[in-house]
Amino acid sequence: MTAALGFLALLGSGVTAGVLFAVALSVLPALFAMETSTYVYAHQLLGRNWDPTMPVIVLGSTLADLLWAVFGGGAVRGPAAAATVLLLGVSGVSHLCNVPINRRVKAVEDPRRLPADWTDPRPPWRRWHLLRTALAAAALTLNSIAALGS
Repeated sequence: MTAALGFLALLGSGVTAGVLFAVALSVLPALFAMETSTYVYAHQLLGRNWDPTMPVIVLGSTLADLLWAVFGGGAVRGPAAAATVLLLGVSGVSHLCNVPINRRVKAVEDPRRLPADWTDPRPPWRRWHLLRTALAAAALTLNSIAALGS
């Protein structure tokens, strides 16, 4: 059972870190290069599949890490417990910071006619995204250390 939990924690944190890294490396620069109306349209399209999928992956990985920390014992406990906290951080940043921005962008009905109070959400979205990317990379590192120690 502990091997399966370790596998799931490592796989989930790897997918999380990989997706967030890919967005930071490739998607964000592309979004910043777009004019605002094109950016809004692209942002709306990009979130369609990720928005329902990523919480399941992140929270599933968090649960696997928590259980791995509890039942893994020894050299696994510390790194898996710390990875659990880091993945909770990824989820917290996502839900409290990035998701509200996503909702605001999705609420735009016509990207060519932005609301009068519109401010470009890309800079704060990027800052929060880079934070959760760093948290996910740290969780993956700790899960790798735990796997090597098991």
